[in-house]
Amino acid sequence: MKFLDLAKVYIRSGAGGNGCVSFRREKFIEYGGPDGGDGGKGGSVWAEAVDGLNTLIDFRYQQHFFAKNGQSGMGRQRSGKDGDDIILRVPVGTEILDEDEETVLADLTEVGERVLLAKGGNGGFGNLHFKSSTNQAPRRANSGQECVERTIWLRLKLIADAGLLGLPNAGKSTFLSSTSNARPKIADYPFTTLHPNLGVVGIDNTEFVMADIPGLIEGAHEGRGIGDRFLGHVERCAVLLHLVDGTSETVAEDYRTIINELEAYGGELANKPRVTALNKIDALDDEERAEARAALEAEVGAPVRIMSSVSREGLDEVLRAVRAEIDDDRLRIKQAEASEEEDTPWQP
Repeated sequence: MKFLDLAKVYIRSGAGGNGCVSFRREKFIEYGGPDGGDGGKGGSVWAEAVDGLNTLIDFRYQQHFFAKNGQSGMGRQRSGKDGDDIILRVPVGTEILDEDEETVLADLTEVGERVLLAKGGNGGFGNLHFKSSTNQAPRRANSGQECVERTIWLRLKLIADAGLLGLPNAGKSTFLSSTSNARPKIADYPFTTLHPNLGVVGIDNTEFVMADIPGLIEGAHEGRGIGDRFLGHVERCAVLLHLVDGTSETVAEDYRTIINELEAYGGELANKPRVTALNKIDALDDEERAEARAALEAEVGAPVRIMSSVSREGLDEVLRAVRAEIDDDRLRIKQAEASEEEDTPWQP
């Protein structure tokens, strides 16, 4: 299955059915009176987050979703049939954007969450609805409401607890394959990862989800390389694991390149908690390790962990540090929710 995280969709709700003008006509009944029924309601367009999907590839082959119109009313007090609704089933973590691709209409982050995208038109009243003591033979009926037509964008942001960052060939895919059952493509050339990968990582009898995105290069915010369009998949992460290639001669510059791209991307991504690790230390001797670690710590301004995804040296310590940041983030969320409940005034 191909990975697709952005799709343009055209939707239209159903129009309401027209009301009917009709009078009862039966033998031996001189004054039958009005009996025109109401029109049916048009179908609505909904979006629902469902389990089991991790891509928007279905919307590559079908972009138009039109709900059914309501049926017009009929004589003998018969109302028209309502139009059927249409449900767009999307993966969890899908953002729904307006046509300008900037205004967020909804953010579906939980299974079963639904949002109304286009409401169906109400059906028109038949002449039976207008009957009164002063108007016993009304000859008018209402038309049904018109449909709602709009263009929306679906943008998928994967739900993960931690995200992997780094230059191409920093060892992100090897790290994910060593710590989880995920099997991303691994090769000795840049940009082997062309789409995000998810893996469930276990440490100390606990598990969390980690996302691996394609590597960034200098100028990614301007579209160079694969660009920064996959950075949205780590926006929801609690912590970012920044891997730096220890075999590089410019570890400090490599670190600064990624940080500059995060700042250029904007939002809260550059301010998220980060764990920095020097990778591929199995290819370095003790003196080279110390020199690369000192240069990177001077640039980061904080302790740097060393590890190797191949020999698994230092791997558990890095995972524990990532897990600690995730636990801290969840604790902050619980405390914020508890404070909001305390601030809410009691109501019977």
